[in-house]
Amino acid sequence: MTETTPGTSRVVLLGLGDMGTAFARSWLSAGYPLTVWNRTASRSRPLAAEGAEVAADPAAAVAAGRLVVTCLLDDASVGSVLDGVDLTGRDLVDITTSTPGEARARAVWAAGRGARFVSGGVMAVPPMVGVPESGGYTFYSGSREAFAEHGAALSVPTGARFQGDDPGLAALLDVALLSAMDGMFAGLTHAFALTRRSGVPPARVAELLEGWLAAMLPAAGEFARRLESGDLTTGVASNLAMQAHGEKTLLRTAEEAGVSTELLLPYGELMERHVAAGGGDEDGAALVDRLLKAPA
Repeated sequence: MTETTPGTSRVVLLGLGDMGTAFARSWLSAGYPLTVWNRTASRSRPLAAEGAEVAADPAAAVAAGRLVVTCLLDDASVGSVLDGVDLTGRDLVDITTSTPGEARARAVWAAGRGARFVSGGVMAVPPMVGVPESGGYTFYSGSREAFAEHGAALSVPTGARFQGDDPGLAALLDVALLSAMDGMFAGLTHAFALTRRSGVPPARVAELLEGWLAAMLPAAGEFARRLESGDLTTGVASNLAMQAHGEKTLLRTAEEAGVSTELLLPYGELMERHVAAGGGDEDGAALVDRLLKAPA
């Protein structure tokens, strides 16, 4: 273990999956004293050899330090692991992937047990953790005071981006970005399936896709400008009527190639509904509000 840096305080980490282990190693490398616990004890052994203290149970782990980080399977696991554990005076930072509603409820739950709460959304995969040049970062939101106190430690594994006092905001932004990524992966899957039997090498398809998708990225800024201004029709280069008509060619091409259309159909159907409702002259940003369900 690296010699402890003066002024660093102990980090307690519950959960040693791939992400938790990557966070643990980054703290150890930076000289932070670290106490870990994992339900499957064997996952703690390599970290113990690297200098981490291994707690016998969650209560013993939490008792070891003020900053308690949870990196577990889901929000229910956080509640289960910390059930009955004294959190008085602790700062609970939960980087478990959760929904905004779960994060807000967990903040209330933590406050009722005497702890400040910060939710985190990790925008990185484990190999990016502890590698500043990778560009990985984590959204944080919740207790501003707790984040201010522990910001230095939380900035070690990845960049730390505090988003505000709403404990659900980090999860919301996390899932929003992951949802966009999910849509991109759906598009990549369809594109590679479409060309799979064509004789075009996958590497050539990848080269074309990378350039094309990079050229399309400014559409995010255009969406934002139109949503903020409310102007959905001025200077539209490709309106929804045109896009919906073009979508039919995409679907016919998939049928010709023997490729399922299941990844294309939902977006095409959304465009068709908007055009049928009179929005054919509008930009694709108009679909954002059409996607919103009526308030419950």
